[in-house]
Amino acid sequence: MESLVLHDARLVPLTTPAPPGPVDLRIVDGTVTEIAPTLATGDHALDLDGRWVLPGLWDHHVHLLQWAQLKARLDTTGTTGPAEVVDRVRARLGEDRPGPLIGFGHRIADWPEQPSTAALDAVSTERPIILISGDAHHGWLNSAAQRLLGLAPREEVVREAEWFEAYERLGAVPEVRAEGEDAIGRVVAEAAALGVVGVTDFEFGGAYADWPARVRRGVSALRVRAAAYPDGLDDVIEKGWRTGDALEESGLVRMGPLKILSDGSLSTRTAYCCQPYLGPGVGADDHGVLNTPAEELHGLLTRAHAAGLEVAVHAIGDAAVAAALDGFAATGARGSIEHAQLMASADIGRMARLGLAASVQPAHLVDDRDVAEVCWADRTARCFPFRAMADAGIPLVLGSDAPVSPLDPWLAIRVAVHRSGDERAPWHPEQALTVAEALAASTDGQGTVGIGSRADLVVLDADPMDLLGMTRMPVAATLLGGRLTHGTL
Repeated sequence: MESLVLHDARLVPLTTPAPPGPVDLRIVDGTVTEIAPTLATGDHALDLDGRWVLPGLWDHHVHLLQWAQLKARLDTTGTTGPAEVVDRVRARLGEDRPGPLIGFGHRIADWPEQPSTAALDAVSTERPIILISGDAHHGWLNSAAQRLLGLAPREEVVREAEWFEAYERLGAVPEVRAEGEDAIGRVVAEAAALGVVGVTDFEFGGAYADWPARVRRGVSALRVRAAAYPDGLDDVIEKGWRTGDALEESGLVRMGPLKILSDGSLSTRTAYCCQPYLGPGVGADDHGVLNTPAEELHGLLTRAHAAGLEVAVHAIGDAAVAAALDGFAATGARGSIEHAQLMASADIGRMARLGLAASVQPAHLVDDRDVAEVCWADRTARCFPFRAMADAGIPLVLGSDAPVSPLDPWLAIRVAVHRSGDERAPWHPEQALTVAEALAASTDGQGTVGIGSRADLVVLDADPMDLLGMTRMPVAATLLGGRLTHGTL
């Protein structure tokens, strides 16, 4: 069996101590089998020249097709009201492109004026205009787009469950589907260049159905845990697939969890909360939206657990988190709370006792900090409670929720540690993680590289423990099962 030896590597101490100086690593059949100060060169060798090595990074929450499609979409990020968005739409309409005009990025929670269909109809009544919010929880459409997606006419945005159903219909439009599939290979290569070796893909429509064909056509630089949604649960159960089962011959694609959308988001003011939202234009009884009622949630958890599927429950508001924990406790299901952005203190201990993971996206703190200071001004001390969850023993795994935040694990790690994305002081620094903790939460439980470790590795030109002192992390190489997916060392 062929072996690869990595010479002169510095191992990063994540969860256990590492050798104090450079070592050699032998890789056989995708596993690290030997570590010593000096090893005889095998069939192949790479001289790392003292570079740092840690387990390859994972993004535990992505929508990869949407991330790929983002490259072709109108950027509405940072806009402060409908008029500014409409100006960008008008400029883009001057370009000769087929199909609907699709934008992404606006956030309306703190806009003084809300979007309207009429504002977009004033620009075009013929070409469909579909503007997706930066949190992906609503769509702002003109009348032509509403007709295209089979929606009843309305002046307001399309939110939550109705929007997700409409988005799936949008994905069936040939031009829309093609723009993403054509770019999948490129964004996978970009991820590998950041040291990413795996993702959990929560793409709408069921990532489990799409990934085997992508691997067969050569998109093979990542491991993928491919999720299903409730509308695909019958199909997954009928096929007998359990979480962790290989879905194609290489084993790169495996069955992931069942994803359940429990509530909405902060930016759309639909995250389900125990107390009402604050701020202008919000009624005293506005607590957000519970997308999946308790009885339905318990039924889905029961069926998934019986079929051998883990469950990932999207829960951002504290009331949604509490409802999700009730469901896990009642059914014995296993899995994770996705986002856990606002939590009651008592629920942190309850989540730890249930043995659930917290799949969190630190870069959302950058996007939601200012909005939280308006809408959740009375509860920001309970936002993004990473330190409290870690101290309680809850396993943390980091992700991006791309395209909501960039698919960049180094950004997630920085924000988890620094609690800020700009020149401002850290936001609630008492909830920060250490660099080692944030790195460990991004390496799929692999910890410090040792004998028996997967040979999914990232080679760095700088010590990642000095992350906060660098503007970017220089990745020299990425290996997947001992195979180079990025770099030319």
